[in-house]
Amino acid sequence: MREAGSGHTPVLVREVLVHLDPRPGDVVVDATVGFGGHARLFAERVGRNGSLIGTDADPTALEQARRTLADAECRVHLWCGNFADAPRALIDLRVEAVDVVFADLGVNSAQLEDAGRGFSFQDDGPLDMRMDPALKTTAADLVNRLGERELSDLFYHNAGEMGSRRIAREICRERREGRIVTTQRLVSVIARALHVDPLSRRSKIHPATRTFMALRMAVNDEMGALHALLDAAPGMLRPGGRIGVITFHSVEDRAVKQDFQRRKNEAIYEPVTKKPVIAGAEERARNPRSRSAKLRVARRLPGA
Repeated sequence: MREAGSGHTPVLVREVLVHLDPRPGDVVVDATVGFGGHARLFAERVGRNGSLIGTDADPTALEQARRTLADAECRVHLWCGNFADAPRALIDLRVEAVDVVFADLGVNSAQLEDAGRGFSFQDDGPLDMRMDPALKTTAADLVNRLGERELSDLFYHNAGEMGSRRIAREICRERREGRIVTTQRLVSVIARALHVDPLSRRSKIHPATRTFMALRMAVNDEMGALHALLDAAPGMLRPGGRIGVITFHSVEDRAVKQDFQRRKNEAIYEPVTKKPVIAGAEERARNPRSRSAKLRVARRLPGA
């Protein structure tokens, strides 16, 4: 299925519904509602007696979600904010506890395809990468302001870029000739640092993939937001409530895995998925974006 009018296909749809098991009358928080792909399915499951609370930092995406969910039978509340702000949305709505908390940490395909947002290394555009246009710091600010060591650490720790030192060194050399403010100029710097042709098909992933991912995560404080959501989730869920997170790379997946394990040891959660759930062969062939997606789900224990 595609989100209406977006060209975006949500991943692991069947798996999300099976393992999170939204039921009639449930209250569901979709903390990364995006264009409403997963949210629409949640709304159908919870029915007229249920509620869907969706949050997203991108106001453009939120407007599309509003249209996607316009005919939903359940109560729909959409709230503009980072997914770390989901607990604040519950307070504003006077909701004490929910049955499902869900987050899909991937970038919306429509955001990638909009060159003006600066998320993609495929087309030239401003080096921006802000999900929320109200944020003050852009990717260009980080690329041109941080020192070589800081850039190297950012690329390595956020995205596991093994060539982080070479890329950081080349960025610092390049910016002496003037600020790096476009995506394609940064791509050429990365390619030069790694001694690869960005148009070559020899590598499975584009050489700029991890650097762009690391910058996007830093601009939007995605790891800080993820940890905040994971910390808040036990207090948001009623006993028996489920939390599910879809991640797209090892840094995020490790954070979710460690949080769920720690809360299992504290008798707060029990795992619903013993191992991360991945897309089947048919979905991977139909939607290449799903190939790196991993879903983990846990249930809050009664009396925790």
